[in-house]
Amino acid sequence: MRNASPDIYQRLRALAIELPKTPARGGVYAPVKQSGSTLYVSGHIPNADGRIMFVGKVGAERSIEEGQAAARMCMLNILSQLHAFLGDLNRLKGPLKILAWVASAPGFGGQPLVINAASQLLIDLFGDEGWCARSAIGANELPLDVTVEIEAVFELKA
Repeated sequence: MRNASPDIYQRLRALAIELPKTPARGGVYAPVKQSGSTLYVSGHIPNADGRIMFVGKVGAERSIEEGQAAARMCMLNILSQLHAFLGDLNRLKGPLKILAWVASAPGFGGQPLVINAASQLLIDLFGDEGWCARSAIGANELPLDVTVEIEAVFELKA
């Protein structure tokens, strides 16, 4: 049985979460691209107020918990970008897929544990519709030495 679609802003308030300021574009790309009812969101990094908050590799300079905080921050930046694009996050049915990269020390294989934080945030906000397909990939280097980068695909409500 599926839950009724929650009000995303009410859920954010209930979880004591404030959306960050929309991240500035970091290159020559569209932060969000729409095709029909599908929204493709470019990769987002763990930054706040123009500052990168997490750099380094999980399993070396960063713990799993710090990686999880970085993943959650990436997802909040994605939601902020979607809010700026749509004007109302309640227009979203939910995520379809997230693709995440975790800067990883040699021998570290816990990328899914790190990205669980982003997935859990989506479930907390969208209920059953928050469950989505996902890939969590280890990388030896990410742009600007960030710890995590996440891109996403979302579906609009009919």
